[in-house]
Amino acid sequence: MELTKKVFGQFKNKDVYEYTLTNEAGIAISAIPFGATLTKLVTPDKKGKRENITLNVESLEDFVRHRPFYGATIGRVAGRITKGKFSIDGKEYQVDINEGDNMLHGGPKGLDTKLWTIEVDESAGQLVFTYESKAGENGFPGTMQIKVTYTLTEGNDWVIDYEATTDEATLFNPTNHVYFNLTGDIKQPILDHQLELASSQYIPLAEENLPSEEKASVEGTPFDFQTAKPLKEAVLSDHEQIKQLAGLDHPFVLDKAQDQKGVLYEPESGREVSVYTDRNSAVVFTHNGEVDDYLIEGEPAKQYAGITLETQTLPDAINKEGFGDIILRPGETFRSRTTYHFGTRD
Repeated sequence: MELTKKVFGQFKNKDVYEYTLTNEAGIAISAIPFGATLTKLVTPDKKGKRENITLNVESLEDFVRHRPFYGATIGRVAGRITKGKFSIDGKEYQVDINEGDNMLHGGPKGLDTKLWTIEVDESAGQLVFTYESKAGENGFPGTMQIKVTYTLTEGNDWVIDYEATTDEATLFNPTNHVYFNLTGDIKQPILDHQLELASSQYIPLAEENLPSEEKASVEGTPFDFQTAKPLKEAVLSDHEQIKQLAGLDHPFVLDKAQDQKGVLYEPESGREVSVYTDRNSAVVFTHNGEVDDYLIEGEPAKQYAGITLETQTLPDAINKEGFGDIILRPGETFRSRTTYHFGTRD
């Protein structure tokens, strides 16, 4: 395992370093403590050519200004909270809204906007990020101690471990917003990527992209990825749920019985990513519009430039019966793990 670091930019007159871990297979993860953000992920293709396979972060200044979420740690609560309202033990809370009338991805000053503390363990292949989220931050109760650990293994895994405690009952449902493009060329769309998901149900979206109360069967719909198929078969379909967004931005309910929750494969490069998680859902988002004001390699990030597999408890779980428990209480420790395994096919 090799570790390098370099100055990536400045935040509030402090140098922010980018740390890169590289394993013997040539897989490298780069990350910065701002937002506990993955900035780049390099893997070899089937011919051994090493390329970045994510929508990368090139400029800290642009990342801070535009907040594209690329590769960032999202929280305290990923996804949307309807009207920014919820109750815990009969007490009602109003958190800060930042998308219409709703809260998105932790609010206007979510975890992706914070400068975390970082510790590096080169021998273990780990970058350990910690952050204290004070009571009242974005309107949430409780002061939280949050730790996110990125591990790169010699077995070609990127492991994300989340750990958190609180001094008052609060909500916690983090994710990582990495976008994959396995071609190694972000100018190429992800429409020919093949996706397989261990999911027999998805959550249709209601108004304002809020999750509905329904867990709908994927059978006979473009949302059926139980057998691998090209993304374009779903993204370009005329299904009403997809047409209104020009693509996917939907939570999929992950089947508990299967260990491997998903596989993303790109035939030309031969690259594949397998996903493992202890969470009950993955939000699949296909970058459905061009981002004019955020440049990658000197150009706006194009429509369908990447795809997320955001592992988390189902969005808006606090307001939806049967979606999962995201309340964290004093004396409890939140722990969750998601693993992305990288390989190739000939």
